[in-house]
Amino acid sequence: MAATARSLADLLEDGHQLVLTHGNGPQVGNILIQNEEAHFAVPPQPLDVCGAESQGMIGYMLQQALGSELARRGAACPIVTMVTQVVVDRNDPAFRHPTKPVGPFYTAERARTLARERGYPMREDAGRGWRRVVPSPQPREIVEMPAIRSLVESGALVIACGGGGIPVWRDPETGALEGVEAVIDKDLAAAVLGLGLGCDTLLILTDVPQVALRYGRPEQIAVPYLTVAEARRHLTAGEFPAGSMGPKVEAAVRFVEGGGRQAVIASLTEAKPALAGQAGTWVVRSLEDLPGALRPSQTLEAGA
Repeated sequence: MAATARSLADLLEDGHQLVLTHGNGPQVGNILIQNEEAHFAVPPQPLDVCGAESQGMIGYMLQQALGSELARRGAACPIVTMVTQVVVDRNDPAFRHPTKPVGPFYTAERARTLARERGYPMREDAGRGWRRVVPSPQPREIVEMPAIRSLVESGALVIACGGGGIPVWRDPETGALEGVEAVIDKDLAAAVLGLGLGCDTLLILTDVPQVALRYGRPEQIAVPYLTVAEARRHLTAGEFPAGSMGPKVEAAVRFVEGGGRQAVIASLTEAKPALAGQAGTWVVRSLEDLPGALRPSQTLEAGA
């Protein structure tokens, strides 16, 4: 967390205004394991409540680490974690085809019990045991967007949509919200958040330095930039797996197509050089939108 705080503080020192979001997969997994281990003593919490719990936990750690780093540099600012609900569509096809594994591994016998008693869809996972699978619907609307916008305009650094946000349904007649047993992709939610706030850049920080074509094969090639047309072509061809780089590239494309200036996918340790065009992978509408350091004489093709 300290390394993350230093990386983000560098961006703030350079004059960037930040709105942060984050993943929560390991943390929600741990909460679900706690649910399972204690299910004889206390009722297990539903997945939307586990998501809210993880937002508070991770937001607290980010607030503390970043606040301490900024104070050390003499640049303190208000930092606020917003427990964030994200509206999804009741008719999203994901609800008919749950695919996202969550929580602990179970024996076949325990999986059958959970399926019978709680209605959990269960799936065998690569010979390691059985896991619960849940829907991963598309994010449509961020409920707390007006509050987030107000805080940003006041000068606060806001942490929102953690883990993709808490998935909720909205009653079309009453407007009432109801939590949903689902998981929203964090990168897709970040794109919705950025567009809703009118951000010019979506910066996706991960554990690899750049997007790569033919990842993991001898002919792997790092990609310093992609136009949205190229990115769409590679996504359609299955170049970026759904469980890893696919959602990040999809989010980058949606952000730029939706009106953002550029999206950048880079290593967490290279946030500052990535925004300067010296690291990571930029996704833009056209080559004219690239920084000078990246602008080539012709488009990089997959077969180049």
